[in-house]
Amino acid sequence: MTHLDDPGDGRADGPRDGPEAVAAEIADAVESLTDLWSVAAHDAALRLSPHQMRALRVLEGTPGLNLTTLAECLDIGLPTASRLCDRLEAAGLLDRSSHPHKRREVRLSLTTTGQHVLGDAAVRRARALAVALAVMEPAERDALRRGLRAFLRTRYAALPQPPHADRG
Repeated sequence: MTHLDDPGDGRADGPRDGPEAVAAEIADAVESLTDLWSVAAHDAALRLSPHQMRALRVLEGTPGLNLTTLAECLDIGLPTASRLCDRLEAAGLLDRSSHPHKRREVRLSLTTTGQHVLGDAAVRRARALAVALAVMEPAERDALRRGLRAFLRTRYAALPQPPHADRG
């Protein structure tokens, strides 16, 4: 049988190679990758929690979000999001500014320091991953790349589609 930690020929040969079994093995690999990611990010200039790093990444991708939208993106409550932003602002990583057209709305954006921290964490993560990948054979790295590309192409095909607003 093929397992993620088995250097076999990569051919499926039994029920343990079905989607559920492979998903369980991949989940273990992702957990290991998450640990690698966290350690690399934690070694960045500022010690940030995974929750704080995720908030910074959301704001990097969508600058100018309001607190409600950030809380929704992070799947946390408004009070938790507010405290999270308080800490990020106190650390000099986040700016709050008034919305130009909505008096009561506050926009959130990264400071230059916040952008640098994210960049530093990304570089550290890439280096840590490169160390792990360097031990792999070129064919294994290529197979991993191909597998990840296939996953990214098809990841939404199997997920249930959200209900449309126009359905009654």
